[in-house]
Amino acid sequence: FKNLQVLYINHCSLSGKIPDWLSKLPNLGMLFLQGNKLTGPIPEWISSLNFLFSLDISNNSLTGEIPSALIEMPMLESDNTAPKVFFELPVWNKNQFLQYLKPSAFPKELNLAMNNFTGMIPAAIGRLQGLFSLNLSSNRLSGEIPEQICNLTNLQMLDLSGNHLTGKIPAALSNLHFLSRFNISNNDLEGTIPNVGQFSTFPDSSFGGNQKLCGPMVANHCGSAEASSVSIDHIKQIGSEAIIFMTAFGVFFVVGVLYDQKVLSRHFG
Repeated sequence: FKNLQVLYINHCSLSGKIPDWLSKLPNLGMLFLQGNKLTGPIPEWISSLNFLFSLDISNNSLTGEIPSALIEMPMLESDNTAPKVFFELPVWNKNQFLQYLKPSAFPKELNLAMNNFTGMIPAAIGRLQGLFSLNLSSNRLSGEIPEQICNLTNLQMLDLSGNHLTGKIPAALSNLHFLSRFNISNNDLEGTIPNVGQFSTFPDSSFGGNQKLCGPMVANHCGSAEASSVSIDHIKQIGSEAIIFMTAFGVFFVVGVLYDQKVLSRHFG
């Protein structure tokens, strides 16, 4: 099996950790383990597969943080292609039948969706400049979207939906001119949605479920959101000042009454 280039074991009820014997396949270029019952972290030996450029381990129960080993995959760091060994590879994609004559013609992708990965998206992910597709959706990732993702200039699909991401959308993402599919819905992002470049073409569903986001493509328009925020803060400030004034007035009133009673008692006593 040392010459194996493509391994497809989707929906086969595999359980346990990602098997170590996969590390013995030095020429493996495409690995599909989608829809199984795999658990545990992504193994460190993943970076030793020097020709691996397409990895789909989505829809499992994998855990842990995104390891540095995944960022060190040589074929994803550059535009270099795998060895040109020709064969027929039928692929069904978007209801279309596609036929690739060599595995290196297949888009470079990294699909970790629908697992239980935690922690932050590592900034070093910006080194994977060969990626065409990055899917980290439906995990438990937190923190901000790293600016370094903007270095992935070949990206055509980016899905970060269904996590716990916070902060603002990096404005430089609008410079990803090949990006045709984009989804950051159902996070806790905030601020203004960039309305330039590719962002003006994405549907509102790409941004839904982020109550603090505003922009022309969502129901929450920035002007009204900011105005309402300012008015609420102003009302709170007025309320606080009124409470302070009434408290001070009450204290002085009570002191004044007690003082008057004391003076009167001395005068008429």
